[in-house]
Amino acid sequence: MKIALLYNQKPEPSASASRYESDEFAEWDAPETIEAVANALRERGEVVKIDCAPANLPRIVSTLLAEKPDICFNIAEGIGAPSREAQIPALLDMMGLRYTASDPATLCLTLDKARTKEVLSYHRIPTPAFSVVESQSDIEAFLNHDPRFPLIVKPLCEGSSKGIFERSVVSSPEELRRQAREAIERYRQPALIERFLSGREFTVALIGNGDGIEALPIIEVCFDHLPKESRKIYSYEAKWLWDDPSNPVEVFKCPAPIPQALADEIATMCKKAHRALRCRDWSRIDVRLDERGKPHILEVNPLPGILPNPDEHSCFPLAARMAGMDFNALINRVLDEALKRYGVAL
Repeated sequence: MKIALLYNQKPEPSASASRYESDEFAEWDAPETIEAVANALRERGEVVKIDCAPANLPRIVSTLLAEKPDICFNIAEGIGAPSREAQIPALLDMMGLRYTASDPATLCLTLDKARTKEVLSYHRIPTPAFSVVESQSDIEAFLNHDPRFPLIVKPLCEGSSKGIFERSVVSSPEELRRQAREAIERYRQPALIERFLSGREFTVALIGNGDGIEALPIIEVCFDHLPKESRKIYSYEAKWLWDDPSNPVEVFKCPAPIPQALADEIATMCKKAHRALRCRDWSRIDVRLDERGKPHILEVNPLPGILPNPDEHSCFPLAARMAGMDFNALINRVLDEALKRYGVAL
C-alpha cells in the first residue's frame, strides 16, 4: 500500500520566534510528530511525505499525480482562512483520492464555532449560549441586552487554544469590549461571546463511523497546577506556556474520576455530536460542566492533535494509551477506519 502523509510543519523557531509567540502556527505539527506518524504508517506500506504549506501547492499536486497513493493520511491544518482545514481535502476530492478524516463540509463547519453550536442546538445537544459580534456596534448591541457575566470571548474560527487567553474570561462590559476587539482585529474574524461555565472540563477522543463509533477513556483537564489567579480554563498559556515538557505537570486525569453515569452521559452526547456533524474516522470533543454539573459541548475537533511524546500531554494519544493502543496502533486504527469507510479490504 502507498500512503501519502499530508501535513503542515511548523517553521523553525529561530526563523520565526515572534510568530510562535503570536500563536500563528500553534496548529501545525513539529517534525517529531510528523516523523512519528510516518513511522507508524510505514508498518502498512510505503509512505510519501508531503508538506502542504500553501507555497507548495504546485508540488503537492504534481507529487500526488505522480505517486498515485492508495490513500492519504491527512493531518494538514492550513492557515489564513476559515476554509483552511478543508482546502487539502477539497483538492483530494477533485483528484479522486481517498483520505482519512472528515470531508471539506465538516471541516469548514466545525472550524466555525457558532455554526457548530447551531447544529448541536438543532440536535438538542447541550452547548453554552452564545452570540457572534463583528464590529463595535455589534458589541454595544450585545451589551445593551444586559448580559450575565462572566462570559468568555474567543475568535470564531481557531483551534489549539489560539486566541483563548486567561484574559478571555471577562467580568465587565469594558473587559468584554477589549477582548472582542482583540479577537476581531488580531485574528481578522468575528468574535464568539459565550456563557462561561464554571464546572469541570473534559475531552473525549472518538474513533470510528456510523454505529461503530468508540469513545476512548474520558480525560479530565486539571487546573490545580495553574497559578492561583487563573480562571481555570485550558487557555493558550495553560496549553503552550505553563506546561513545559522539560518539567511536566499533571495536566490530565485519565480515565476521568467521575461517576459512571456521568461518563456514560458525556460519551453518548459526544457520539451524537460526532454523527450530527458528520465527522469521519476520528474526532476529539471538548466538554465542560455548568454550575449544576450538566455537561455541555464547547467545540468539536475533527483533526485532533497527536503529539507522540507523553510528556507533551496530547489528549488523543493519552486516551488511546489508556485504551491499550500505543501511538502506532492509534495511527493505524484511524487508517483502518478510513479504509473500511471506503470499502477497501484490510
